[in-house]
Amino acid sequence: MTVPAIHEDDVEALGLPGRELRWLVAPGAIPAEHCSVAVIRIAAGDRVRPAHSHPNGEEVIYVLTGSGRVLVNGEVTAITGGSAVLFPRGHVHMVHNTGDEEMKIVCFFAPPTGLDNYRMHEDVDFPD
Repeated sequence: MTVPAIHEDDVEALGLPGRELRWLVAPGAIPAEHCSVAVIRIAAGDRVRPAHSHPNGEEVIYVLTGSGRVLVNGEVTAITGGSAVLFPRGHVHMVHNTGDEEMKIVCFFAPPTGLDNYRMHEDVDFPD
């Protein structure tokens, strides 16, 4: 049996608004039956755009490096390296890197998902 392992540098980076995304556990990388995993990198001062939700599942993020804030259904919370945040199914959310260094986050999804399961909310943003 071959151990299903992959390095993020071996996965194609997708340039999406406000972030670079690499699917680590997904078709074309490590296929899994019950989850998917991505790594995102957000440049200093940037934010994941647009706000979005996942109508068919939930997402947990874990911040590896950097600092910023998350918006979840209108509530804002500060996050730093070591923070974990749950985005419940259907809850509108986004991440903003308020620090002066790149933010790196691991995103866990259950059930497995892809960009086709993102519902965009262009009219939602962080409050001033």
